[in-house]
Amino acid sequence: MAAKLAEERKAEDVIVLDMRKVANFCDYFVICSSASQRRAAAIADLIEETFEKHGLVLKSIVGKREGMWILLDYSDIVIHIFFKDVRDYYALDRLWADAKRVNVSRGRKTTPSSP
Repeated sequence: MAAKLAEERKAEDVIVLDMRKVANFCDYFVICSSASQRRAAAIADLIEETFEKHGLVLKSIVGKREGMWILLDYSDIVIHIFFKDVRDYYALDRLWADAKRVNVSRGRKTTPSSP
């Protein structure tokens, strides 16, 4: 749901990583990029509002004021909304390359991402 909401707000390069076999602090990462800080905040707002309506509790939010890297922590799901250059710099996609990618359109897992 987070990935689809991000795409609805024009997020770029949205990926979902199944973290269950590579980390013990969450089940999934949702990672996406935004062309502007304003759009990043809009993506975060839509996810927060929708998740709240579905009873999902936001544990922590970091970076929303700055908009360069917004992190929404829902315990099992951690959502990263990056300004494009910041995402390239931190390269979470490569850092967690052992995690399986989940096909957003169908919710199916694919092979581990390549570096």
